[in-house]
Amino acid sequence: MSDPVWYRSLYWRIALGFVLCVTGLLVAQALLFLWLAERSGASLLARSPQHLAAVIASDLGDSLEADERFDIQRYLVEQYSAQPDRILVLMKDGRLVQNLGSAPPDWAVRAARLRLRYDHDDSPPDMRGPQRRFPAAPIQLRGETAGVVVIIPVRRPPYPFLREFGPTLTATGLVLLLIGTGTMAFFVFQPARRRLRKLEAAAEAIGAGDTSVRATEDGGDEVAELAKAFNRMAADLDARVRELQEVDRARRQLLADVSHELMTPLTAIRGYLETLALPEAVKDAETRDRYLTIVTEETLRLEAIIGDLLDLARLEGRGAALQREPVPVAALFERAAERHGPTLTDKQITLNMRVAPGAEQVEGDARRLEQAIQNLVANAVRHTPKGGHIDLSATTESSDGGGRVTLRIQDNGPGIPPEHLSRIFDRFYRVDTARDQASGGTGLGLSIVRAIIEAHGGTITAASPPGSGACFEILLNKPRA
Repeated sequence: MSDPVWYRSLYWRIALGFVLCVTGLLVAQALLFLWLAERSGASLLARSPQHLAAVIASDLGDSLEADERFDIQRYLVEQYSAQPDRILVLMKDGRLVQNLGSAPPDWAVRAARLRLRYDHDDSPPDMRGPQRRFPAAPIQLRGETAGVVVIIPVRRPPYPFLREFGPTLTATGLVLLLIGTGTMAFFVFQPARRRLRKLEAAAEAIGAGDTSVRATEDGGDEVAELAKAFNRMAADLDARVRELQEVDRARRQLLADVSHELMTPLTAIRGYLETLALPEAVKDAETRDRYLTIVTEETLRLEAIIGDLLDLARLEGRGAALQREPVPVAALFERAAERHGPTLTDKQITLNMRVAPGAEQVEGDARRLEQAIQNLVANAVRHTPKGGHIDLSATTESSDGGGRVTLRIQDNGPGIPPEHLSRIFDRFYRVDTARDQASGGTGLGLSIVRAIIEAHGGTITAASPPGSGACFEILLNKPRA
């Protein structure tokens, strides 16, 4: 089975669909993060305690420079009352202002005074422990330090990013994941699932006995290749089923034909034997002898039918081993002439024999080939009128003498009607039933001939040109060099 084109492969469709889905999710989440960051009005860095202290100190310095009576308390409450961190503003004139309503702890006030005393050094000598890490920024007024802003941060979670954007990004990511996987399932898996369901329905139909059903082969991917393999299997199964049906039909027909052919002589034998068994039925010896002769002939006819059936069964079942050897064609013709010599003489039939150069020998079993030629010649003798002629010829299939040999048996009798040519080799088939039975034929001669020729790997055909009698042509292999 050939691999599909890579871009039609279901594997690559799933892989590309997965990559596109993940890429889409990442891009969507990145855009969402940028939108949230823009909406918040500042980045995480801009909202750090140290930066916040510098912003407040700058705002207060500008406001006090414009108006020395600027209300610092009101400013902190309006702008930073929602801020969780404690913001202390300590002025040099002793004013202490904060954004929260509760009183600041003593250590916080002490930290603000130390920051102001040491001109906002990050490490005043009297500060120890966590007080050394309090962010602070000086309030500049006309080039001098007028106060200090100290941020006393509350205890924050270890990952501020997760606290800020985690819930929104998580919820949005889940929604995008559901949308992405749903889209991928619809555009990638749904078509494959639909075709697999059709393949499943076709398999169930074949399991139910409908071998004519076929799966859809569109798509060009692995599912399509599977459908093609399934259809090839279904076609082969359908052919086998039809072949078995044909064999079963032929078997039934054979049983019917055999029963009919055997019943005719058996009925005759039984009738005459019952007549002979009656004491008063046959009084004279001449009639008794005639009845016994008929019984003997019907017994021989029955024996011939059974023998031909067994012979045909061995040939068709490959039970008869063939001795492969070069067989002289002239010898086959001569033995046929000798076998039917008396009959040919009585009917004044001329037997013409001709073997072309290059057609002197064929490969096969001499006994079986002689049997086939004898049957064909016997058939020609029966149907050739008195004073007629039969032609036996052997020619090569090609002009250079190579290839195969054609054996032709032709008479100048009444020929075979066109409507009978297609069935002339069937078992027990007769063109003229009354005449064939009167001549002692079993109706199996041509079937045996065909079985012999096909066992040799050859072919046999029958033709009946208008006014030319019947012509049988046998095509056989030449002996191997």
